[in-house]
Amino acid sequence: MPDTDDLAGLRTFLDASPSPFHAVAEGAALLDAAGFTSLDETDTWDTSLGRRYVVRGGSLIAWVLSDPAQMDHGFQLVGAHTDSPNLRVKPRPDTGRAGYRQLGVEVYGGVLLNSWLDRDLGLSGRVAVRRGPTTTSVELVRIDRPLLRIPQLAIHLDRGVNENGLVLNPQQHLAPVWGLGPVDEGGLRAVLGEELGDAPVDIMSWDLMLHDLTPATLLGRRNEMLSSARLDNLLSSYAALDALIDASTAPEDNSGVAIICLFDHEEVGSETSTGAAGALIATVSERIAAGATSSEGSNDAVGARDRYLRTLARSRCISADGAHATHPNYAERHEPGHQIAMNQGPVIKLNANMRYATDAATSAWFKLICERAGVPVQEFVVRSDMGCGSTIGPLTAARLGIPTVDVGVAQLSMHSTRELCGANDPNFFTRALTEFLTSA
Repeated sequence: MPDTDDLAGLRTFLDASPSPFHAVAEGAALLDAAGFTSLDETDTWDTSLGRRYVVRGGSLIAWVLSDPAQMDHGFQLVGAHTDSPNLRVKPRPDTGRAGYRQLGVEVYGGVLLNSWLDRDLGLSGRVAVRRGPTTTSVELVRIDRPLLRIPQLAIHLDRGVNENGLVLNPQQHLAPVWGLGPVDEGGLRAVLGEELGDAPVDIMSWDLMLHDLTPATLLGRRNEMLSSARLDNLLSSYAALDALIDASTAPEDNSGVAIICLFDHEEVGSETSTGAAGALIATVSERIAAGATSSEGSNDAVGARDRYLRTLARSRCISADGAHATHPNYAERHEPGHQIAMNQGPVIKLNANMRYATDAATSAWFKLICERAGVPVQEFVVRSDMGCGSTIGPLTAARLGIPTVDVGVAQLSMHSTRELCGANDPNFFTRALTEFLTSA
């Protein structure tokens, strides 16, 4: 039986984070409550010492640095991502036909399209609102009521669907219904205006997405599984936050700089200003090093740069993302020599073509971390005749030159609207990450 208290915080975080922007806001609130201080990237950082974090859009970087001498032991970095595959609202969304009002959406990431059918859906994200002739503000929006639905075609009109499989055209078949009557130009703006208390004409643009309204829940005869939207990868994001907060209260004297990086846009390649392939982690980590050096009274820019590069050379990274559990109905799709089970601990992900960043050395030190934390560990490789997914691990390793291991919690239904994992595995994962962030 899982400890439901261990899962309460995760379940709350999952339910409160329907978009990357909400995930970052929830993460920032957890950090604030733990005594962390927010820094603005546009400000001068007199020091980077203490418990600090930075937010940029749907990404968050947080760290604990109590003594500049920790720089000499490197960054102990955990990377995860805040975005999940979903359906996102088009710029001119109001559409419809046959007497229905609908919303135009497009696919974000590698979505299992059929999983979005016949579900009560809400709307969330951020909206840019006019605040004057030359200014706007960006506001979070979260509509947690049954607002939209994508109805499936009745079997009477598609007799071969069970034999031939369901084929969905993203342009034709995914526009959700959200009302009856003629197309209402400005309908979305009117709804957003009501939510925000602004005039529809002042709603200028948005990053909005659909989300399933079913809350995270325990599942199974003995509640041994956890069912939720966005386990990939909010589970890892929460585990990283939880581990960093734990690490902030008891860092060892010889440990490095504990740092977590929760990136946006992993599901679409990460090549954005807030993605792992962008400059965010490099610029923030260098400023952390510079702030530590200035705290010692040094203004030597060359020396600060050299110290930063030496810190990177001593650093290690855990890329934390979801892993595939062996599916009981499709066991032939998995590598037979590497069966992955739920509630059996974190999964080390390996690929000979480096779609994952793991190598022998990084796999070994993660195994030692799990050993010290009293956590079981598993190893995953894809079948030799199948392609392999990827993560932020190779991107971070290449950009910063840091030895990296790709690991994650085993799950089923990855990239579905609802995903499934073992109820004990989040705690196992948090314990392993905490051990990593607090040990030498």
